[in-house]
Amino acid sequence: MFGDARCINPSPSNDAGSATASCCPDKKEFAMSSRSSLRLAMRALLVRETFGPDTAAGRAVDHLIDELERREIDVVISSDVNDAVAVVSTDPSIQCMLLDWDLDDSGDHQSARAVLDAMRAFNADVPIFLLADRSAASAIPMDAMTKADDFIWLLEDTADFIGGRVLAALQRYRATVLPPMFAGLVQFANTYEYSWHTPGHTGGTAFLTSPVGRAFFEFFGESLFRSDLSISVGDLGSLLDHTGPIGAGERYTAKVFGSDRSYYVTNGSSTSNRVILMASVTRNQVALCDRNCHKSVEHAMTLSGAIPCYLMPTRNAYGIIGPIPPERLTPAALRLLVKDNPLVTDEVDETPVHAVITNSTYDGLCYNVARLEELLGESVDRLHFDEAWYAYARFNPLYRERLGMHGEPSIRDRNKPSVFTTHSTHKLLAALSQASLIHVRDGRNPIDHARFNEAFMMHASTSPNYAIIASNDVSAAMMDSSGEKLTGMSIREAIAFRQTVSRLNAEISDENGWFFDIWQPPKVVDARGRTVPFHEADPEYLATEPTCWHLAPEAEWHGFGNIEPGYCMLDPIKVSVLTPGMDPSGDLRAVGIPASVVTAYLAARGIIVEKTTDFTILFLFSLGVTKGKWGTLVNALLDFRKDYDANAPLERAIPSLIASHGDRYGGMGLRELADLMFAAMGDLATTRTMSEAFSILPKPEMSPVSAYENLVRGHTEKVSLNELAGRTLATGIVPYPPGIPLMMPGENAGPADGALIGYLKALEAYDLRFPGFGHDTHGVEVEDGVYNVLVVRH
Repeated sequence: MFGDARCINPSPSNDAGSATASCCPDKKEFAMSSRSSLRLAMRALLVRETFGPDTAAGRAVDHLIDELERREIDVVISSDVNDAVAVVSTDPSIQCMLLDWDLDDSGDHQSARAVLDAMRAFNADVPIFLLADRSAASAIPMDAMTKADDFIWLLEDTADFIGGRVLAALQRYRATVLPPMFAGLVQFANTYEYSWHTPGHTGGTAFLTSPVGRAFFEFFGESLFRSDLSISVGDLGSLLDHTGPIGAGERYTAKVFGSDRSYYVTNGSSTSNRVILMASVTRNQVALCDRNCHKSVEHAMTLSGAIPCYLMPTRNAYGIIGPIPPERLTPAALRLLVKDNPLVTDEVDETPVHAVITNSTYDGLCYNVARLEELLGESVDRLHFDEAWYAYARFNPLYRERLGMHGEPSIRDRNKPSVFTTHSTHKLLAALSQASLIHVRDGRNPIDHARFNEAFMMHASTSPNYAIIASNDVSAAMMDSSGEKLTGMSIREAIAFRQTVSRLNAEISDENGWFFDIWQPPKVVDARGRTVPFHEADPEYLATEPTCWHLAPEAEWHGFGNIEPGYCMLDPIKVSVLTPGMDPSGDLRAVGIPASVVTAYLAARGIIVEKTTDFTILFLFSLGVTKGKWGTLVNALLDFRKDYDANAPLERAIPSLIASHGDRYGGMGLRELADLMFAAMGDLATTRTMSEAFSILPKPEMSPVSAYENLVRGHTEKVSLNELAGRTLATGIVPYPPGIPLMMPGENAGPADGALIGYLKALEAYDLRFPGFGHDTHGVEVEDGVYNVLVVRH
């Protein structure tokens, strides 16, 4: 938020509209010795009436600008209320505002009030000075004085005095903005000490010894390398023993996210999940595991030696994974689940010690966690919520009670289960890749820090990347200061996109045309109790009322049947676009468009989607999504409709496909390709067999760790799908998307005519027909189009 960290030799601009610092470093003269390359620029906004240079007020303002710039404070000038409101509403680099109370000649000071209110709506803490040349401080109303921090009369106070006060206020503000670890990292990086420890590039100097190294250095900038440090640097503490600024950052993050303890993780939520399972459950102990789990949970079961008992979620006709029904989580249902598991033998303790649930799901379905605690709390002492895609939930009231760290830890009933949550801060918050958080809230049968940290150290690197750690710190600070505003912006942009596509679908359908749809309630009950089409609902009501997103019992649109009211909610920022071709009941229509064709078309236009299934395309509305970004997507969808109807040549519609597979698709049009692929889906029943396969819980022949031990010892063999019947998997089979296990290590593949092998054969046949649209399935090796998998040798 403090401007361009690469800015060198700032100089005031003489532009009439602003006096901002320029930033024009010459790359050829970029030097390691430039201290300003790490300087966090100070920036103030001056909002004032346009004075002539021959007036006392004009001369006072000019002197003030000169004084601020002498103190290395960049000054942005605005003399128009609309411009000022735009600046304060969009520019977080402003660290101080000087507002002319007499911004206009009106007696009610409406212009100044508008700017003051806009700044406070955007940032509650930035220091604000009210400046005046005509008004007296005693005449300023209490409301305005409450929102401002100080009052200065331009014609009485000297420029030097005002500049000093502004600098002091700005520095106090900056000290509160940077979170503990990041602040410590910035401070250390600015000391320019000679280092005799790792990493070997020693602050970046090693890169300057070769042309390619120099290019690498200039691409990333000096700040990265000055802050890439060794664990030997005691000033910053240690990630392994959670001391110093790193430990302070974790304690700060715990406060922000509502946990008793939080841990910074630098290898993603895959590692976070493994740490939690390794600390909580071990050999011959039972863990209840959401079958809709990330493969890192499978790996954690393998590493820990736990016996997994799988909780089966629902699944609709589109292949979207729904919630685990409450009736499958009762004590009686769970006792039966454990009892019927062949792996729970006499030496296994039948009492589950851990339960892991995915929340929210990949497609954006969020549980009522308070209800889950009530259900599972009767059977297990430790609940683990994999919320990798859901780190923002605590910061918007739309998601209240739908996250692991709901409520406040200080008033939590400690007789409830202990709760663990993992967050991939890099996914939908602003953090670097691999940044993740573990949150712990102690309840029954807690795991103390010393024991938990043993598991943490088992997976943590002794050479962590400090920039990743700092990005966790910054993500927490962003949510702490502006969480509801930032999440609200994402929610509102997603709703605007949803309503736009829904409206276009309705308008084009009225003209007997076709367009894409959205997986969402087609109608909602508004604040006045009226049932209205989704695109006609009040956007603000949709953004603030959770019931608009609840999955109502037996609602046709979601396809999960008689779901408990309020049990599950659709997250508005995870948007699944539906392509034509399938009814919500699962019946194929006469004509359809496979989603993979649309995805390839969008990719040719620089639009990369999150996930594609047979008839759904997932888009994530993270903090960085803007109207321009989703507006471009809408235009691309409209372009696809036009090109599909015109059967545009693939050479123009998807040129990369012709370049790589011209022998297969040469001379073909976009609609022809879609028709061929849709017909193949019908012939091979890919969507139907997927639903059938994922509704089966395969029989476990051995635990995941036993299957892995066979793999390591070489007691495995590779077989084709025709040889797979009745065999025990040595590795998991995980189709992407969405990356949910079809079969786990140690499970039996079932009969040759069963749904499990049938689904894999359908994918194999489809891939052979349509090169360039092959499926990515972990655990499958493809050789000349033939699927092979590893099984345990007889």
